[in-house]
Amino acid sequence: MAGDARRWRGSIRLRLTALAALGVALALLAVSVAVVALQRRELLLAIDAALAQRADDIASLLEAAEDPALLLTTGGDTDLVAQIVGPDGSVLAAHRALAGAGPVAEAPTGDDVLQSFRAVPGEDDVFRVLSRRLGDGAVIHVGTSLDTLDDASTATAGALATILPAAVLAIALLVWWLVGRTLSHVEAIRMEVDEITASALDRRVPIAGPADEIGRLASTMNDMLERLDRSLAAQRRFVADASHELRSPLTRMRTELETADEMSSDALVASIHEEVVGMQVLVEDLLHLAQSDSGAAEQHTELVDLDDVSRDEVARLESTDGIAVRIGRLDNAVVRGSEAHLRRVVRNLLENATAHAETTVRVDVDSGIDEVTLSVLDDGPGVPADLRDAVFERFRRVDEARSVDAGGTGLGLAIVRDIVERHGGTVSVDGAHAPGARFVVVLPRAVAD
Repeated sequence: MAGDARRWRGSIRLRLTALAALGVALALLAVSVAVVALQRRELLLAIDAALAQRADDIASLLEAAEDPALLLTTGGDTDLVAQIVGPDGSVLAAHRALAGAGPVAEAPTGDDVLQSFRAVPGEDDVFRVLSRRLGDGAVIHVGTSLDTLDDASTATAGALATILPAAVLAIALLVWWLVGRTLSHVEAIRMEVDEITASALDRRVPIAGPADEIGRLASTMNDMLERLDRSLAAQRRFVADASHELRSPLTRMRTELETADEMSSDALVASIHEEVVGMQVLVEDLLHLAQSDSGAAEQHTELVDLDDVSRDEVARLESTDGIAVRIGRLDNAVVRGSEAHLRRVVRNLLENATAHAETTVRVDVDSGIDEVTLSVLDDGPGVPADLRDAVFERFRRVDEARSVDAGGTGLGLAIVRDIVERHGGTVSVDGAHAPGARFVVVLPRAVAD
């Protein structure tokens, strides 16, 4: 029960309905007060106009030298009364309800005076009284009961008091239904997301109704789930590939150790050392990609001269297994970033090129107005058209039959793409280059401070 109470207190549907009902109630209450006040004002103006007309009629009869005593109604109706007071303050004529009473109000000194008070002795009714001074000093008092005005105001207020709760209830029910209908889509999304786990990222939340805010929310969540699904799939492939790559050298080292009697100690040490070095390179590559994926990769904004970097890396690999590695064009190319990372880009591209070249590898550096282009060319078999994008995937080798020693870890070009993209550039395989392969890196040229 306590949980249900907390759930209802935290319900958006209940809060919105309550706020809507409160807002409508306050608005209708203000409108009702305004309507009653406006009605009373208009009725009072009508009464004042009628009293003024009645005073005009009496004044006209007095000018015709009629007997004041005969001018006023002699009936018993107390809703409309009149009184004529002489200049000396004596009552010259009065309605029967005012018989024997003195002046009902003070004589005005100027324009007509309108007042509301109990004018008839013995009556509790409030009268609206108009007092007018005539030219000869006499005063006319004309009044009428406000019972009709009060009854009309009371009737209107009563009707509004009945309509207002019904209107508020109707609005509350409508809002409750509309909000519930809208939030049903949110609840469907919540229930689906609640059942989605890492093993069921292929599921998607339902998209119902038009492309409104909730529909866009569902679409955004589905896009997020799609990205998570792809990321998790890539991570699983990465772990599987890494496990396979690490298992191979470990298996070879175990085999060599188990057959150590058949090998000389020097050959065994040299072989295991080679395997350990290869594993170290692989682990370092894996660590770089893991840090990059987590956003923890080290970032630098130093000025880096790609000419100098290219010269150093070419000198390091100037002659590798009979492959001539040389500099082509250099063009004062300065970029902003991490020198260590950019040096690794050049090194990985050169090592990839020398692994596939027949005789020659060449490096060209060109500087444009806004961009710097680094090209690494080889005269090897080239990259098939259907693999020009795939070669930058992790653990992807163009020739799957190549040994690990010849083909590397399969992470070199993936690391190249990761570093280049983090520096705001692009890397691609030039499809128009033949024979051999041409890898092209384009980076933003550094702007002088």
